[in-house]
Amino acid sequence: MRTISLFSGAGGLDLGFVMAGHDIVWANDCYGDAVETYKKNIGDHIVNEDICNVDSKDIPPADIVIEGFPCQGFSVANMKRHTADERNELYKQLIRVIADKQPTYFLAENVKGILSLGGGAVFQMILDDFRSLGYEIDYRLLNAADYGVPQKRERVFIAGVRKDVRCRFDFPIPTHSIDPDENARPWVSVADAFRDIPDPDSPNNLPNHEYSKYKINFNGYLGHRVIDAAGSSPTVTGRGDDRGGVVVLPHPNNSRRMTCRELAAIQSFPLDYEFQGPRSSAYRQIANAVPPLLAYHVAKQFSEANIYA
Repeated sequence: MRTISLFSGAGGLDLGFVMAGHDIVWANDCYGDAVETYKKNIGDHIVNEDICNVDSKDIPPADIVIEGFPCQGFSVANMKRHTADERNELYKQLIRVIADKQPTYFLAENVKGILSLGGGAVFQMILDDFRSLGYEIDYRLLNAADYGVPQKRERVFIAGVRKDVRCRFDFPIPTHSIDPDENARPWVSVADAFRDIPDPDSPNNLPNHEYSKYKINFNGYLGHRVIDAAGSSPTVTGRGDDRGGVVVLPHPNNSRRMTCRELAAIQSFPLDYEFQGPRSSAYRQIANAVPPLLAYHVAKQFSEANIYA
């Protein structure tokens, strides 16, 4: 299906849709390094501009609008979050674009904390806004580890289906489980993710395979937690500015931080996906991305076969 992508970042969500066979016809982000990463790996159809300054007339028609709208104001990791945070207003740009383009479907992704912000009032307001545009709405809290990503990363996905089109959308059934059975494989481990990644201090030709020298102090806090190679990684996190790096996860050898390449593998990016900009920017782009493998499983659910009238 023809797809429009907003707040595309480095392209994690978009890559999943491409993997599922969809056609991204237009994308947008205002972070220069992420836009260059997107161009390097996915295509030149991305526009480097603040979405507030983009006229809907300049956006092509599409079947799906996808967006991982900025979440810093919603995140449970941000202890200063509040309902008046101006970053929370950016979802209104989604309202504008969806209202103007009227796609058959839309998909919005955000952090788990959006569910509880303002005692749940903010999330309810967002759902009501989407419904007012004429869409049937459903949402799920999905754990990336349940879909083959080597990381325990919970994210909220909101799916909309235009009411005048007889079609359906079903969220994907998990393919993996912490308690595997005949229907689900075991969670993918960090060791599995790193199987084809060489030591960064040895000669190699992997892109972005360098790491922050920021000291590790194992105290249980963000970025200072022991990583068990036999299990799934905790959630990959990143700072909200270009000075990033201090919350980069430690390598399971407990002697250094993960490289950008290793962190990208934890996010399920291919080994040849090349991030542009300095190391701190690459860390930030990776941490802010939707895991492509999780995006792929969700994207597969959007199919022309589901439109039955």
